[in-house]
Amino acid sequence: MHDIETLVIGAGVVGLAIARALALSGRDVMVLEQHDLIGSETSARNSEVIHAGIYYPTGSLKARMCVNGKEQLYRFCAENGVGHERIGKLIVASSDDQLGELEGIRKKAADNGVTDLVFVDRAELKTREPALECAGALWSPSTGIIDSHGLMLALQGGMEAAGGQVVLNTKVERLERLEAGGYRLHVASEEAEGYAITCKELVVSVGHGAPGLMADLPNAAPPKAYLAKGNYFKLQGKAPFSALIYPVPEPGGLGVHLTLDLQHQARFGPDVEWVETFDYEVDPSRGDKFYAAIRNYWPDLQDGALVADYSGIRPKIAGPGAAAADFRIDGPEAHGLEGLVALYGVESPGLTSSLAIADEVIGRLGSN
Repeated sequence: MHDIETLVIGAGVVGLAIARALALSGRDVMVLEQHDLIGSETSARNSEVIHAGIYYPTGSLKARMCVNGKEQLYRFCAENGVGHERIGKLIVASSDDQLGELEGIRKKAADNGVTDLVFVDRAELKTREPALECAGALWSPSTGIIDSHGLMLALQGGMEAAGGQVVLNTKVERLERLEAGGYRLHVASEEAEGYAITCKELVVSVGHGAPGLMADLPNAAPPKAYLAKGNYFKLQGKAPFSALIYPVPEPGGLGVHLTLDLQHQARFGPDVEWVETFDYEVDPSRGDKFYAAIRNYWPDLQDGALVADYSGIRPKIAGPGAAAADFRIDGPEAHGLEGLVALYGVESPGLTSSLAIADEVIGRLGSN
C-alpha cells in the first residue's frame, strides 16, 4: 500500500489543472508545493494573456494544447467566475514590406485551427486605434486576458471539492522508484527536516526543477534546463490602445508587444535575457531598447513614460540560438516508468493550455 494514490509535485497553474482533473477522475490526489503560496514562480510572472494558438508549429503540442485549451479556459472562467476578457489582439505590420508576412501568419494560424483572423487595413485601423501607426494588421478576436491568480484559486477549489489537497512549504528533494511499483519522495518541510512519502502515481510539474528532479530516475533522460528571463515595463498614464498590440514576429521572439491587464493598465514585454541564476530584479536600463521598438507602431510614446515593472523566468529546454522547443510531456511510453508523467519546458502558452495539458496527462497515465 502507498501513502497516497496520486502525487503532483508543483502547484503552478499547470500542476493545479492536472491535480483537479485527476481528482475529478476519482483519484486520491495530493499536491506538494515548496513555496508558501500557490503559483508563486512562473505562473505568477507572465503576461496573463489567453493565447489564440497562432504562431506554434502545426501539429506541435503547443499548437494543439493552446487551441484546445483556449476554448476550455474560456468556458472554465465563465462557469467559475474567474476574471477574464476577450479583448482581442492586433498583429501589426509596421511597413508595407511586412504585409506579406501577415498572410503567412494567417495561413499558419489556419493550419493550427485558428480560422478567425481578419485583415484590417490602415484606414480602418486609424478609426479603431487612432494612436496606432502601421501598414495593416491581423485581428485575432479570440485572444484574451485573465486573472491568473483567480484561475489558480478556482482550480485549487475544484480539486479540493473533489477530495484533493495542496500541501505548501514542502520541498521534494529526491525521487526513488519502488521495486514493488510506485514511487518514494524524499521531502523536507517547515515541520520536519526530512521524511518520505510514497505514491502509486506521480506527476512532476515543477517547471524549472523538473530536469534536475527527474535525473534521479532510471531511463528518465530529462533535457537540459535553461533560464530565459523576461522583463516587463509599465506605461505611466492611460493606455493608448483598447486591444493587445503585437508586432510581426522577429527572429527569436514576438517583438516588444503591448498587453493590458483587466484594469486596462498597459505594459510592454517580455524581452529575452538569458541568465544563470534566479533574480527577478528588473534593470531599468533594459527599457532603453524598448522605446525604439515600440515607436515602430506607436510613434507618440514619450521619453520617460516606461518604468520597470516585474520579470519572469521561462523554464526553457532549448538554449540561446536554438529553435524554440515544444512542450515535452514524458509518460510511460517515453521512459518506461509506469504511473509517472514528467513535464518539461512548459512556458508560454502554458497557462492557456493548462486544462488541455491536464487531459493529456490523464491520457498518458491511463486508467487508475
